Amino acid sequence: MRGVTYRSVAARAGVNHALVTHHFGSIEGLLAATMEWSVQRSIEETGLAGIADFDEAFADSLIATVSAEPELQLFQFEMILESRRNPQIRAMVERLYANYVGTVEEALSQRGLDTSGEASLAIFAALDGLMLQFLTISDATKIRSAVTQVGRLISALEATNGPAASK
Repeated sequence: MRGVTYRSVAARAGVNHALVTHHFGSIEGLLAATMEWSVQRSIEETGLAGIADFDEAFADSLIATVSAEPELQLFQFEMILESRRNPQIRAMVERLYANYVGTVEEALSQRGLDTSGEASLAIFAALDGLMLQFLTISDATKIRSAVTQVGRLISALEATNGPAASK
């Protein structure tokens, strides 16, 4: 993260560094565009919008996607850590979380759950933490089981208290 330069990005992309400078305007602009792209791709590829089902197929899809492109999530985790040191990145990270939590909230409301309050944030935080563990510990069996357990907890709350349980 800290070693990102226009020249290194241009070399990797196979273009002139002036083109990268002109297109993004600043390193922060480049990082913001990369962050937006990585979040959208991650949401689409992981099937996060299908979280309403929260079953084994969702867990398998999530793990397969993260396994196929770990750098997508690792970049986001690096940005999150960097936002503690660089206030300019903080707004990007806030948008990252808003996009993810909004996607979870929308998917859960399609399931009929009342997602007002912090339920969507808590559910995304569980998934986020599990994916960080998966990327660092790499025990797919345990992580898959934990992801489906989060789904069972939601189902149990829903069955016990109805849709209002997620408030």
